Amino acid sequence: MFDAAAGALDWLGVLVFAASGALAAARKGMDLVGFALLAVATGIGGGTIRDVLLGRLPVFWVGEPLWLLACVGAGLAVFVVAPRLRGAGTGRRLRLLLWLDAVGLAVFAVTGAETARLAGAGPVVSVAMGAVTASFGGILRDVLAGEQPVVLSREIYVTAALAGAAVFVAALPWLGREGAMALGFAAGFGLRGAALRRGWSLPRTGPPRP
Repeated sequence: MFDAAAGALDWLGVLVFAASGALAAARKGMDLVGFALLAVATGIGGGTIRDVLLGRLPVFWVGEPLWLLACVGAGLAVFVVAPRLRGAGTGRRLRLLLWLDAVGLAVFAVTGAETARLAGAGPVVSVAMGAVTASFGGILRDVLAGEQPVVLSREIYVTAALAGAAVFVAALPWLGREGAMALGFAAGFGLRGAALRRGWSLPRTGPPRP
């Protein structure tokens, strides 16, 4: 039962992140290839880097190309509905992108940490791999879309991924995998969602000197 639930979470994260990548392509007015490229990079980019760092080769989507095809399919689906999204206004599309990204971030923070744990990593590395899985797809999306990566701004992004992964790892001995995953997802999504709604951000230094 857990394996089915964990697999469903993985699929949810990949598809949501792929859709957020395609929405970024829509905001930039890209063509069909651009939609597919950003969907793939966002959907499986973080997991690919995680697998490489953990030495899990070949990476997950090479052994199971359905992950790759699903990302392409999500990108094409958003491409089809993109003309209708234009009528919603730029601000609404951006909000949709941010909330989809928040869901994907929370899911991947937990599943990335669990993948690392199953690969034999310790608690610290598992938390780090959760953050890598959750954030690097968004970094690739922003770079390919010509945007400043969200992790380089003041927004609470990687912090939310770290929180979700850390809560999962800490709760695992007490709640079991299903309970820890639910709590980790709630922590990551709750922190990121609160930051989006309330405008929370991390402190930074003053403006650079001329």
